Amino acid sequence: MSNRLPDIRKRVGIRQGDLANSLGVSRQTICSIEKGHRDPSIILAYKIAKYFGMQIEDIFIFET
Repeated sequence: MSNRLPDIRKRVGIRQGDLANSLGVSRQTICSIEKGHRDPSIILAYKIAKYFGMQIEDIFIFET
């Protein structure tokens, strides 16, 4: 799965650590998701989308 999280986060002007704190995860978790080394749980994907006022599909791209 790929994602647009780094672009969205930078456009809004929030740092990885600040986003992580808002979501209750570590900065390393956000970093791993942004780099594509880790897929978020459905709950975390929902929290990220809700934080930015977007749909999960606007941020995360499921590739078959």
